[in-house]
Amino acid sequence: MAERTYKFLVEGGKATAGPPIGPTLTPLGINVLQVIEEINRKTNEFKGMHVTVNVSVDSETKSFKVEVGVPSTVALIAREAGIEKGSGMTGKQPVGDLSLEGLVKIAKLKIGQVRVKDLKSAVLTVAGTCVSMGVTINGKNPKEFIEEVRAGKYEDLFSEAISSSQA
Repeated sequence: MAERTYKFLVEGGKATAGPPIGPTLTPLGINVLQVIEEINRKTNEFKGMHVTVNVSVDSETKSFKVEVGVPSTVALIAREAGIEKGSGMTGKQPVGDLSLEGLVKIAKLKIGQVRVKDLKSAVLTVAGTCVSMGVTINGKNPKEFIEEVRAGKYEDLFSEAISSSQA
């Protein structure tokens, strides 16, 4: 078996040839700087967040493949809402507001990881995390927003079905 996969946790756009990546990959005889450039290119949109990166290396051909995971829902909400962390007094003191567009954007990123079949379900999952974090959605209490979604208020947003084959 010539191919092995290595898993690293890196800050988006800021991987370096230092530990843990360099010392792990250098003995394999691949161009570590090319790997670092590829990781940084693929993680650039997640600047300031930690993301999981899988690097598959074929020791015979010295070729490599980089796959990037998606940051946690909490990290994505914090970035989108412009906050550092959730509220210590959830339900009483909101710490930020997430736009409807930001919510849908996060739901689309997370849809494959939260094991749902459509965008509406993914949005509800992300909205549930907003409840836990003390983040409002479009200026509304996230519990109110969830009830509105369940009542069918935002159906036009969810008209695009995501098949389980894409998940």
